[in-house]
Amino acid sequence: NAHHIPCGPVLSTKEIIEDPSLAANEIVVEVEHPERGTYVTVGNPLKLSDSPVKVERSPLLGEHNEEIYLRELGLSREELPLLRAQGVI
Repeated sequence: NAHHIPCGPVLSTKEIIEDPSLAANEIVVEVEHPERGTYVTVGNPLKLSDSPVKVERSPLLGEHNEEIYLRELGLSREELPLLRAQGVI
């Protein structure tokens, strides 16, 4: 700063999560997770008025499999039990 070079502190994860200004600006957010419970994480540091971002939890292992198999891959509901029984999915 004294030499007019753009710079800023490099914070540890602990410092980031505990910084009240980052929480107030929703850069650090609380997320609800069905297995982990509520936890604090870094959200989106970029704030654009026309492009709000909702920070969501990561999916559980296999949580969206059926949706992907049926919608994206075009499998039928009848095929799923057969593929599971055969160990394919």
